[in-house]
Amino acid sequence: MFGYDIGISGGVTSMDDFLKKFFPAVFEKKHHALENNYCKYDNQFLQLFTSCLYLAALIASFVASKVCSKYGRKLTMQIASIFFIIGVILTAGGINIEMIIFGRIFLGFGVGFANQAVPLFLSEIAPPNLRGALNISFQLFITIGILVSNLINYFTTNVHPHGWRISLGIAGVPALMLCLGSILICETPTSLIERHKVEEGRKVLRKIRGVENVDDEFDSIIHACEMAKQVKDPFRKLMKPVSRPQLVISICLQIFQQFTGINAIMFYAPVLFQTVGFGNDAALLSSVITGLVNVFSTVVSIYVVDRAGRRILLLEACVQMFISQVIIGIILFKELKTTGDNLSKGEAIFVVISVCTFVMGFAWSWGPLGWLIPSEIFPLETRSAGFAFAVSTNMLFTFIIGQAFLSMLCQMQAGIFFFFAAWVIIMGAFTWFLLPETKGVPVDAMVDKVWKQHWFWRSFMIEDDRPDVKVV
Repeated sequence: MFGYDIGISGGVTSMDDFLKKFFPAVFEKKHHALENNYCKYDNQFLQLFTSCLYLAALIASFVASKVCSKYGRKLTMQIASIFFIIGVILTAGGINIEMIIFGRIFLGFGVGFANQAVPLFLSEIAPPNLRGALNISFQLFITIGILVSNLINYFTTNVHPHGWRISLGIAGVPALMLCLGSILICETPTSLIERHKVEEGRKVLRKIRGVENVDDEFDSIIHACEMAKQVKDPFRKLMKPVSRPQLVISICLQIFQQFTGINAIMFYAPVLFQTVGFGNDAALLSSVITGLVNVFSTVVSIYVVDRAGRRILLLEACVQMFISQVIIGIILFKELKTTGDNLSKGEAIFVVISVCTFVMGFAWSWGPLGWLIPSEIFPLETRSAGFAFAVSTNMLFTFIIGQAFLSMLCQMQAGIFFFFAAWVIIMGAFTWFLLPETKGVPVDAMVDKVWKQHWFWRSFMIEDDRPDVKVV
């Protein structure tokens, strides 16, 4: 559902029928004889259609954090599915711009609730040796959602005049799947025990592990829950030095994930490929190709993450993404002028290949690991609150990039790719110096086995939980 929402907006906003109905000024600019190649889609309301979803998700994630802790992961996912269904009805049936933007806002509420609950659910039911692979399945299905949306846009772009309604309406399928699926699944043992349903938690733990003797893991969860009960205000605990490493890393990973430029490319892939000279059908087909690359590269991550570890994937991807961004920037800077001819066919194809190389690097690293690492590094007492910060930061910067990208493309032109390449260098340095390896470490053993061993973060691991003591 989240992936479908990311992918569908770029294709829909490049469809002439949609633009004529809701954004006639953009439609006229797009078909003007002397259009600026970089500025043909620069319109704040058009960008708001895409990005308002993420602003709504930001706000919803903090409410979802409370719901997740108090009522469980399962109910939070059920609420998300209801928001999704309302959003689909409003967007697919939209008759004016206000209606479709309100629909996107409801979809954003769904994203905020789902993104809060699902990664925590996966981390808590997974055994440590499979936690990385299972959690990355979250990202895998985001990429599948993007791919499906690209395929649907490719076929509906020639269905006049309501192809865009079909594209937006098919989002109801995953919304209903989430609604039904969230009824069938069990709650996590951690959430049950945290909410004083101890025996039910033991029963579920036996069920998901497939063995009768789960005493060691059960005792570990009981201990974590007892520690969590001592923390009356998890958001206040997050502000203490002992929570600084997890909070800083989670927030930085979300910022860096967006400043790779990935969502700018995935939101607007059809628009970007039209900018360099592909027709509408060819542009949508090119975005299908990048969607396929996205899916298969995420599968690579599932296989590798619990073998090679988190750090090596992130560092390798920084090199790959940097080279790809620089190549795209150089080609556009040298060959694509503001008006007149587009790139030659060979140059445009090379841009698509470079975009695919970039997407490949992101999809087996910063994409899935940006969600995996924050879901596994917080102790139970601050897990839901800490992950709410991660989700809300992701949504804030997704909103900023979504709202600003087309204007940045217009103003910075090819320089936008050098802008993102510079951020990739910063991300690589952060990973090298400040991100410890968490491969194979049990979630509730992170403090002793990871943070207390790290050259920088161990200075924050001060054993002082007294509420009125300020540690300098």
